[in-house]
Amino acid sequence: MTSLYSGALRELGVVFDALNDGDVDKALQLVADAKKIVVFGGGRERLQIMGFAMRLYHMGLDVSVEGEMTTPPVGNGDLFIATVGPGEISTACALLSIARAAGAKILVLTAQPGGKAATYADFVLHLPAQTMADDQGDSVTSVLPMGSLYEGALFVLFEVMVLKLMVKLNISGEAMRANHTNME
Repeated sequence: MTSLYSGALRELGVVFDALNDGDVDKALQLVADAKKIVVFGGGRERLQIMGFAMRLYHMGLDVSVEGEMTTPPVGNGDLFIATVGPGEISTACALLSIARAAGAKILVLTAQPGGKAATYADFVLHLPAQTMADDQGDSVTSVLPMGSLYEGALFVLFEVMVLKLMVKLNISGEAMRANHTNME
């Protein structure tokens, strides 16, 4: 069993060894410059980007999750962040088109930078991990099923992005804790 854990961790290491950290910093500049931020992800990617949105909220940023009843409209000066690991999901492409037409900046995170979702983006952050787009036949690279490697890498990426934003925006852990809910 230990080899399954170490195999999964090794694969995550390979993903982050291949990630362009300069591109992460460029993506973070879009976040730092945004008036409002709206995030989107489907399936298990949604769970990861919702966690990122929570941390952005803890930092005091104006952030919403697409599909929630309190999500505001986006427009000039705003940022729409979508994670579309396999490169194209019809719902994501529809929302990206709406955000583009409204004048929002668009950040797309994906494992498939040549996919349709990337064509809407002002900036594409390539997270080079297996997704459901390449989890069958000869293209399988991960011991983890389907898009799990990408989804796990999203969690780690978002946590490091939070750490970098804390430094960039001079936000302390104490300030973030003050924004944490007391309704638990």
